[in-house]
Amino acid sequence: MHYYNPVNLAQDQMNYPSSEGKLILPEYGRNIQQMVNHALTIEDREERSRCVRTIINIMGNMFPYLRDVNDFKHKLWDHVAIMSQFQLDIDFPYEIVKPENLNNPPERVPYPRNKMHYMHYGSTLERMIERVADYEEGEERTELIRLIANQMKKCFQAWNKEVVDNRKIFADLKELSNGKIELEEDSFRLVESRDVYNNHNPANRKNYKMRKK
Repeated sequence: MHYYNPVNLAQDQMNYPSSEGKLILPEYGRNIQQMVNHALTIEDREERSRCVRTIINIMGNMFPYLRDVNDFKHKLWDHVAIMSQFQLDIDFPYEIVKPENLNNPPERVPYPRNKMHYMHYGSTLERMIERVADYEEGEERTELIRLIANQMKKCFQAWNKEVVDNRKIFADLKELSNGKIELEEDSFRLVESRDVYNNHNPANRKNYKMRKK
């Protein structure tokens, strides 16, 4: 019985000219491609299968951090089949990808088309407002509204780049909550516009961290 030594297998193929042929899967390098090419020349089917299993183990050792990834072993067998241009006559342990499916574009990921009143707030913030608007009156609802209003001001200023009037935030909050959240400027204080700007300015954040040290 012929056992394949990975070192000998690689050395046997070292005479492959580096300028000859395009690598099918460059991430594995020319040596792996040479090994696959060699496996194609083995006439005995069992011996050819043993050779391919050795190649699979070498490929797996090249990316040890991916061993816990689902279907990692399956992908290796797919890659061997691809590098052989689907010419390997062996018993694959998995159902191998079909050649006609290789160049198929991935399925289109549906993009959520949530209607937004104001692009600068975003759909997530608007949905939060709708949810909180139906909360019962109390400390939790008040604190959530305060957090949302401050986030609205930050979003608005990131988009507008100017001083934001709190009355505008309160008006938008009332509109987006269908009138269920109505705030008075005197009783609800928001973060100052200059503080929002300072938090978004990388230089100011760096100076703040240096002062803390």
